[in-house]
Amino acid sequence: MSNSRRRRENRLNALSPRDWLKFQKSWFVHNPPPREKGVLTHPAKFPESLCQEFIEFFTKPGQLVLDPMAGTGSALIAAVRAGRRGVGIDLVPKYVEIARERLQAETETHRNLFEDPHGAVRMICGDARQTHKLVTEPVDYVLTSPPYWDMLRRRGFETQRRRRADQALDVWYSEDPNDVGNVEEYETFLEELVAIYRVVAEVMRPQAYATIIVKNVKKGGRMFPLAWDLGRRVGEFLRLRDEKIWCQDNQRLAPYGMGYAWVSNTMHHYCLNFRKECSAC
Repeated sequence: MSNSRRRRENRLNALSPRDWLKFQKSWFVHNPPPREKGVLTHPAKFPESLCQEFIEFFTKPGQLVLDPMAGTGSALIAAVRAGRRGVGIDLVPKYVEIARERLQAETETHRNLFEDPHGAVRMICGDARQTHKLVTEPVDYVLTSPPYWDMLRRRGFETQRRRRADQALDVWYSEDPNDVGNVEEYETFLEELVAIYRVVAEVMRPQAYATIIVKNVKKGGRMFPLAWDLGRRVGEFLRLRDEKIWCQDNQRLAPYGMGYAWVSNTMHHYCLNFRKECSAC
């Protein structure tokens, strides 16, 4: 094979040059569609349509996608639709069961994309801190979104909590003390989250990518730079390659601090893209 042909080979995904270039834009607007009734119980689900775009860029068909905090299985649903295999981990048994039911239906719908539809995806009830013990196959791509600290419990969310409670929906993830979404101190939360990603990095194959979707958070009159801290700390063992900014423009504006202080309406997330480097590769 000539050097020029080798340079043209797409070793990352199955996209056309046009679709590759389109994904390279550093920001995008994505307004999630209405949530399905069966997943409304989860208080912070991210959309399958967004997940699928990332999965199709960072993997080839048949490769393995991991979400170590999978919730009701959005990333795995997207993986199935893209013809990729998937494995998810979540601490909360209720969400794991919801995810398994959704995945069973999804794999039946897309069974033509897999040689073994029943082995294409699996959902594990467990602690992400044990990812290196729960996932034994090298992972080709990690797509995940952590809890945004304990923000579901903070002051200012009372109206949303009452609304969800009135509908018998969860107002936070769980009461489990192992749930990082229940950690009160920011630095402790950050340390525990970084420790989880260190374990996740162990199961990634060399040169595999990981995307962490996250926000900076506001609490007690100050901003905590969660996205920036994760970029710096996770970047100590996975190379931070770039970011994409996910913007939403369909949310209602609220008059935070009007007349006395600057407080933004935060309508964007950071999609931090890391890669596991290998000096021998």
